[in-house]
Order: sequence, then structure tokens, then C-alpha cells
Amino acid sequence: MNSEAIDKTADTLAAMYVASFGGKASGRYRIARKLICGLMGRRRLYAEDVQELTRAVFERGYLLIDMESFFAVLSANAFVNYRRANRDCLTSSERQ
Repeated sequence: MNSEAIDKTADTLAAMYVASFGGKASGRYRIARKLICGLMGRRRLYAEDVQELTRAVFERGYLLIDMESFFAVLSANAFVNYRRANRDCLTSSERQ
């Protein structure tokens, strides 16, 4: 896959996260697979393409989640405040 197309698409996806659309000032969004293909100048996406794009988006601080017919884009920081599971949680869950 063309590295330039990957980088350009990742930049666009990252910029869209902070852009105002869909009634919100910024934040998570979903985008159709077909639109990603258009951004990349491709007719279809292969697993390698998605993997490279996912890595490029992550390098910009976002997560790209493949949901088959569309992709979700979230901030990587969105998960920082999630509660942490530890070994004690696992063992207590196994007992239930």
C-alpha cells in the first residue's frame, strides 16, 4: 500500500476528530468503509491496508476500530480513566 495515501488518510481522520459536524463540536465518530476507500484512492481495502491505517491513526493519538461496514474513530485517551482489572478481580469472577 502507498505510504503516502495511508498518511494522508490518517491525517484526515485525525482532523475530523476535532472538526465540528453531526451536531457535535468534536469527538468520536464513525465513517463508512466506502468513504475510507475513496480517501485512499482504492476500490477495496485489504487486511494489510486496514492494519497499516490503524497503526498510522494510532500514531496520531486515535483508535481506528474496524466494524466491517464502517470504522469508528476514538481518542486513545478515552480509555485512560477506565477501571483496571487485576488478578483479584479475575479470581473473584471465576468463583461466581
